[in-house]
Amino acid sequence: MPTTRWLDESQQRHWRALLTGTSALFAALNHDLEAATGLALNEYEVLVRLSEAPDRTLRMSVLAEGLVHSRSRVTHTVRRMEEQGIVRRQRSSEDGRGVECAMTEKGWEVLVAAAPLHVQSVRDRLVDVVSREELATIGEAFERVAERITENPPS
Repeated sequence: MPTTRWLDESQQRHWRALLTGTSALFAALNHDLEAATGLALNEYEVLVRLSEAPDRTLRMSVLAEGLVHSRSRVTHTVRRMEEQGIVRRQRSSEDGRGVECAMTEKGWEVLVAAAPLHVQSVRDRLVDVVSREELATIGEAFERVAERITENPPS
């Protein structure tokens, strides 16, 4: 049985700061967005991904993969958004077998109204709190973390 490589004091402090900081950051961003627009952060991210896709449409499986959410979680979120009239589900235009999520015109209007408020919240809560170099370090570090997890996904 391999020996556990315990975290040293500094690593433990940074790990706990990451847990606390990311939880607080995402809770604050979600609160700011919901208070200003009624959109939850995960709903906003669905709209952003759709806005960047051709015809503002993505297969549900591609959407789930891009958001790093389970298909069932994305399906639940999209169902709520569909009830609000900001997205619609449809048969795949490519093969007719899969299901796509498409942003409606109302969804586009909601995103356009929400984006400046969300970006300001991201600036207030993160971007303007750390230096440009620190932000780059955080981004680069999490790119490597995501790559490692993609290479060795959890079982």
